[in-house]
Amino acid sequence: MKKTKIIVSGGGTGGHIFPAISIANAIKEIRPDSEILFVGAEGRMEMTRVPEAGYEIKGLPIAGFNRKNPFANIKVLFKILKSQQMAKKIIKDFKPQAVVGVGGYASGPTLKMAAKMGIPTLIQEQNSYAGVTNKLLAKSAKKICVAYEGMERFFPKDKILMTGNPVRQSLLSDNVHHHEAIAKFGLDPQRPVILIIGGSLGARTINESILSHLDAIRNNDAQIIWQTGKFYSEHINKCLADAPEVPNLIVLDFIKNMDEAYAAADLVVSRAGASSISELCLLGKPCILVPSPNVAEDHQTKNALALSTKDAALFVKDIEAQDKLLDLAIETVNNECKLSSLSHNIKKLALPDSANIIAQEVLKLADAVQ
Repeated sequence: MKKTKIIVSGGGTGGHIFPAISIANAIKEIRPDSEILFVGAEGRMEMTRVPEAGYEIKGLPIAGFNRKNPFANIKVLFKILKSQQMAKKIIKDFKPQAVVGVGGYASGPTLKMAAKMGIPTLIQEQNSYAGVTNKLLAKSAKKICVAYEGMERFFPKDKILMTGNPVRQSLLSDNVHHHEAIAKFGLDPQRPVILIIGGSLGARTINESILSHLDAIRNNDAQIIWQTGKFYSEHINKCLADAPEVPNLIVLDFIKNMDEAYAAADLVVSRAGASSISELCLLGKPCILVPSPNVAEDHQTKNALALSTKDAALFVKDIEAQDKLLDLAIETVNNECKLSSLSHNIKKLALPDSANIIAQEVLKLADAVQ
């Protein structure tokens, strides 16, 4: 039998990259001698994160369409055509038996060319509302792995497999206890902890909701760990330097050990990206979701509603966050009955073995063409 070769394509955000790496790691665990090549978008986060995880990556010059300036899309069309030609060459040279798409710009041309070349493809759709690219790619895909019920609205039912979204392995393997995490952050174990995260780059509305309520935080018993995101950290640090000290507020631009932050938190405030939600489900974390309005098809709102309608999360609209978010977070973190109920309900939605199930499906496709 020849060596198993798999291409994994996609990225753009941590929400696409972490699941992609988790799937690759699971494939390597099942079949250690398999060869995995990533295909990403030039200049995007995956071009550094994937090599850090120990995998080779090739970049395509792909970009998204500019909805505000249609004339800029002439250049985008050329980039798409060039990316398709490059993807075809990468596939021809590497000779994979299967190609996996996890979403993000690069997965479009890579999976399209793979299907045209007769190579079986698998799509991992992370959201409760399928994006345009995945709906198009689904026509030629052999398998579509999903994380939410009701996805036959978008995809052929016979191709769908309910797997959930893979998460960062460190969250599951590093069993950090609450009291250890509290000590690492230098927090008081007798007082409740709110973790506020807006993604690796940050979330403007969430950040403004905190900045505009510093007095309320200062005068409250709750302790807050606040990941501002690197994009906003300079502005926020300047604002905090000009304000009276807030001793119960820990401000970080980026949290490297997210397992420790989750373990310390009694309540999490987060955007409603699919990857974040999967982590919160697996850890059974009570949460308030503030969907980003700046995503395709408003899929984060649909993700948040999929939880809030089952009483598995609280939901605050981005436009209402500045007025409502902090008060709701403080009220909830001090309500042990509510925290317990949210934790119980969100844990019921967890699908813990996602990466392994998807890896096995990928290998089945690969073995069928050996």
